[in-house]
Amino acid sequence: MADLLDETAVADALKSLPDWQRDGDSIVRTAALPSFPTAITVVDRVAAIAEERDHHPDIDIRWRTLTFRCSTHSAGGITELDVALAHAIDEQVAAAGG
Repeated sequence: MADLLDETAVADALKSLPDWQRDGDSIVRTAALPSFPTAITVVDRVAAIAEERDHHPDIDIRWRTLTFRCSTHSAGGITELDVALAHAIDEQVAAAGG
């Protein structure tokens, strides 16, 4: 199981993830994409990454706006797995123009 990050480690991680915010035991990002099909493409790419890593975000789809929530449920909060996944999500959103 991944180890929980302490408050300082979470704050430090968020410095390199400017579009993410802490929300309780999760880190969260909302991204507006150029179109609904583009948003779904991002979801598909993130899904492939999540499957490969066996670490899955919660994703809310509202037309062309996506909200990603990362938390390691088995550890009860935020771990390095979430930080790494957040960086991967950022790459996919940026590549799609979001």
